[in-house]
Amino acid sequence: MNLFDLTGKCALVTGGGRGLGRGMAEGLAEAGAKVVILGASAVVMETALNMRAKGLDVTGLQGDLSAREGVQGIFEQAVEILGGRIDILINNAGVQRRNRCEEFTIEDWDAVLNVNLNAVFVLCQLAGRKMISQGGGKIINMASMLSFFGGFTVPAYAASKGAVCQLTKALSNEWACRNIQVNAIAPGYMNTEMNTALMNDERRNTEILTRIPAGRWGTPDDVKGLAVFLASAASDYISGAVFPVDGGYLAR
Repeated sequence: MNLFDLTGKCALVTGGGRGLGRGMAEGLAEAGAKVVILGASAVVMETALNMRAKGLDVTGLQGDLSAREGVQGIFEQAVEILGGRIDILINNAGVQRRNRCEEFTIEDWDAVLNVNLNAVFVLCQLAGRKMISQGGGKIINMASMLSFFGGFTVPAYAASKGAVCQLTKALSNEWACRNIQVNAIAPGYMNTEMNTALMNDERRNTEILTRIPAGRWGTPDDVKGLAVFLASAASDYISGAVFPVDGGYLAR
């Protein structure tokens, strides 16, 4: 038996149009899953077309998770595309705002928390209800190095990612007995659009690379294997855990 086979499984990956979300969605599809990738821009549709050209069962869905009242409708559209069921949810969509704490606006705070935390809870709840009725499922939330550290000029992002870790544990406490495993991936410093400012800051880039034992920034391919593992039968007795994918950064 192939413990990592996802044939017949239906998955929703938010923020799946680019970066880490694209990598994880591709990994699930390569393992046999039927995948809906959700994105706020039309890029998600282009990404889905490119994956389908490779023979992968991936459908793009454009939708905005920043407005709470629209999240349920987006989820229902995704489930309809998936044929009425959902076995895997990856909450990867996220936004970032940067400013010094004393100047950080409440509008930016709300923008970050709405996508990075509020939408994550709503989607977990909606998926959880479906998975309970189906007899089980897998939920993977995206944490961050800033789930452990405070960072600089990103108070809302740090707060949201710290909360994602605790939400993951809270959901696991109630749903592991319902055969729903809820875990989180905490990416390290990844070469994605969200980190462009850091990578272009010579001082910070040097500081970060100096601390990473692997000696490089991560890539979307670095999270694919873990995403497939946490979505598969291989992780059926793992729940409430947070997995760093950081090239050894936390251990330094």
